[in-house]
Amino acid sequence: MHIKVFKACTWTVMICFVISACSDSKKIKAGTQTAGLQIPAGFNAEKICTTSSDSLGSWVSMTFDDKGRMIVSDQGGGLYRLIVPAIGDTNSKLKVEKLFLSDLNGKSLDTNRTPLESTIEGGVKKMWGNDPVDLLGYAQGLLWANNSLYMVINSYNYKQGDKKQIKPHSGFYRLQDTNGDDKFDKFTLLKNIEGNGEHGPHSLAVGPDGSSIYLIAGNFSKMPQMDKARNVADTPLIDNLYPRLWGDTHDEYAKEHGGWIAKTDSVGKSWELIASGFRNPFDMIFNEAGDLFTFDSDMEWDLGSPWYRPTRICHVTSGAEFGWRKTTQKWSPVLPDNLPAVFNVGQGSPTGMVYGGNTNFPEKYRKSLFAFDWSFGIIYAFALEPNGASYKVQGEEFVAGSPLPLTDGIVGPDGALYFLTGGRGLDGGLYRVYYGDNSQKVNPIAATEPNEPGKIRRKLESFHGEPKADAIAFAWDYLNHEDRFIRYAARIAVEHQPVSEWRQKALSEKDPIKLIAATIALARKGDTTDRDQAFTALEAINYDALSQQQQIDLVRAVELLLTRMGMPDEKVKQATIAYLTNKYPAKSNNELSRGLIRVLSYLDDPQLAQKVVPTLNDLKDDNSSGQTAFTNASSLVNRNMGYGSDIARVLANVPPNQQMYIAGALSQLQSGWTPALREEYFKWYKKAASYGGGASYAGFMKKMRENALTHVPADMNKSLVEISGGISPFDKKADFDGESISAEGPGRKWTVDEAAAVADSGITKRDFARGEGLFISALCSHCHSINGKGGSVGPNLSQVGTRFSYKDMLEAIIEPGKIISDQYAQTVFYLKSGDSLTGRLISQDNNNYVISQNYFSPSTPTAEILKKDVAKTGASSVSPMLPSLINQMNAEELKDLLAYLKAGGNAKDTIFADPPVERKKK
Repeated sequence: MHIKVFKACTWTVMICFVISACSDSKKIKAGTQTAGLQIPAGFNAEKICTTSSDSLGSWVSMTFDDKGRMIVSDQGGGLYRLIVPAIGDTNSKLKVEKLFLSDLNGKSLDTNRTPLESTIEGGVKKMWGNDPVDLLGYAQGLLWANNSLYMVINSYNYKQGDKKQIKPHSGFYRLQDTNGDDKFDKFTLLKNIEGNGEHGPHSLAVGPDGSSIYLIAGNFSKMPQMDKARNVADTPLIDNLYPRLWGDTHDEYAKEHGGWIAKTDSVGKSWELIASGFRNPFDMIFNEAGDLFTFDSDMEWDLGSPWYRPTRICHVTSGAEFGWRKTTQKWSPVLPDNLPAVFNVGQGSPTGMVYGGNTNFPEKYRKSLFAFDWSFGIIYAFALEPNGASYKVQGEEFVAGSPLPLTDGIVGPDGALYFLTGGRGLDGGLYRVYYGDNSQKVNPIAATEPNEPGKIRRKLESFHGEPKADAIAFAWDYLNHEDRFIRYAARIAVEHQPVSEWRQKALSEKDPIKLIAATIALARKGDTTDRDQAFTALEAINYDALSQQQQIDLVRAVELLLTRMGMPDEKVKQATIAYLTNKYPAKSNNELSRGLIRVLSYLDDPQLAQKVVPTLNDLKDDNSSGQTAFTNASSLVNRNMGYGSDIARVLANVPPNQQMYIAGALSQLQSGWTPALREEYFKWYKKAASYGGGASYAGFMKKMRENALTHVPADMNKSLVEISGGISPFDKKADFDGESISAEGPGRKWTVDEAAAVADSGITKRDFARGEGLFISALCSHCHSINGKGGSVGPNLSQVGTRFSYKDMLEAIIEPGKIISDQYAQTVFYLKSGDSLTGRLISQDNNNYVISQNYFSPSTPTAEILKKDVAKTGASSVSPMLPSLINQMNAEELKDLLAYLKAGGNAKDTIFADPPVERKKK
């Protein structure tokens, strides 16, 4: 039953009561696949509520208030308060209230049609009288704390029909009831945040002290001004000598610091940067020891490349850096100046996180993190066991379903786990999972003391953020500690002290491990006057006496001196080449070889080409970066053939990663080439064109070859292009089995309602060949991939049938501008001259934007815009997809196209006729 709101609601009433629950609860039997939901034996689950764009929207965040009521937010606007029937209560109905503001910081809202200036600092500037004003909603983070509702509003390009809907600016807000009437009457912007969309500001968590607030943001969120920064990364650098290669990616919009976590007080006055270097973590959670964890992702288009990192659980310690940078610039997790994941999960789309300490679950789950994957519909349970200054993790699937687009979760006052599904405008719902009949109540897990290594780490972390008198004396002795998390915390502690206090101590250090760590600190905090002496100090170390990890650390220290302080003088440069050149290749360690070749190619080692090129085709992959994932990719493919088919296609033809990485590093090498070496090197590109890789693979390879060609003599350019595969060796798309089929019509100007009525009349025993042919002829295949075939500049449609209803699909086809993912949106460049340009941002430097104005071919042609000529930029609200692509089709042809989309391009789907329909060729 759809929710209907009493029309008596006005601006002066904050809460509009809903007359019934959004749907009846549905119990799901434990230990079975009933209703597509898998849960462990002994557990029970209920679907409490179903939501849709027609009623309550698509819910993405949730919290409980101090009265035990749930508050949820629609991604596209709308905040709701729920009273959920108790477990076992079959007589009560779910009650849902939509929340509005009755008072705006003490000023009543006008009900006439005249725009009214608001008093929200930096937020909404105008409101319209009788139109709905969803000031509340758009929240990707909700938290009840300090007798207030805190919200992270993320208002990016979501529209509700044609209404003049006013949206508050992205930022951190606080809602309060100041007079005790159970109505929020104060709406305060605590921090404006520049960033929005699916990689914008996200979730909130209350700190272990019970009052401080932690805020997490994705890599499209500009870091606001911080009062303190624990990891000294508020002005981050790339810190990677590997050439930047751009594939088909949207990470050019991202900031170098990546995603970040900040801490503030209850009134949002003081801000402290805790950690950075994530890509796009949505949520975070503390355990009973007060340690913080998040679930981070990587760019899925980079799958199959040497710089791809599986989704992963990160233990977020004070001052942590996790090394995410754009495209090929990501740091390896083995590098000492970032921290590794404590658990690699695999492919997926991380969303919510919950800790089990307050559940009524069995003991092992009460000490587990629950991490949500939106794409594959899995809630993982990760059991934590202290291990040195960090943790060991064991994983299992706790809840799974297909489709089950998980967004957020929370433990209720009753000890049950509640979670939401939805996001991107999808129909969703509210579920709860509980153990047995939930009658066995257990006390929340009490706060625990850290183990001894954990105490050392925390003592070192007490020196993060500001200078302290005894910091150097305490921290220095831990720079060579066997525990990586302790060594990291010690170096960060040193970096926070005035460099004048420890510069000479670093340069004169005799312990090689302390010297390496201290040199990394000096590279980050010193200046160019330290450069040559630091190189000389490192080169006095007996390289062969170090372990392989210590050798990696030493090479990284050299790399950071180069990236941070620049090229040394010629004598020191040649000494550095001489020190490292014979160390390549490293024995049985690809990561060490990668570090060496980054440095040696940048230094332009004249011996490098002769050593590397003859062995390029023989290089084998290893796992020296420790990237083995928990999930089996093939099991994910079988679980969701839509999303998984693309993974299967990549994994079936993965490029040899070590060859790809080394070839990319050589693309910047200028010296030491002979004609024979050049020919042998460029032949490798022709072989590389036969590999699949992710959606960005072709773009990476194009740029890599382009870089290499800039260093060849002009008279060899043409022959090397031919040797390497010709003009466009990487512009290959998987061929469709069928051919383009033009619509016969008669067509019509389809509306969503008319087309939905056709779909609702029944879609069975359809014609696969015609559906695929129409998909091709309607230009869908130019931009979208499906079942491993087609283009990559638009969203992958392989799983559209498992995520969206027919009506959702039709809205996306007929009204493509209604919701545009920021992953595919174009940018509008507003020029100071008054003109504007629209295109896809390909790259940028300090002076120019490089854009593509051909959406079908992002790499060509491109145009440059001088940054000094640009007044501002913004996401385009116009979809590059044409709105009339199905208007040539008749009803039966439309059904075939919808069937093809529903099946994700799978000809064996039961939606198609068996045997296949025979079509006469024209």
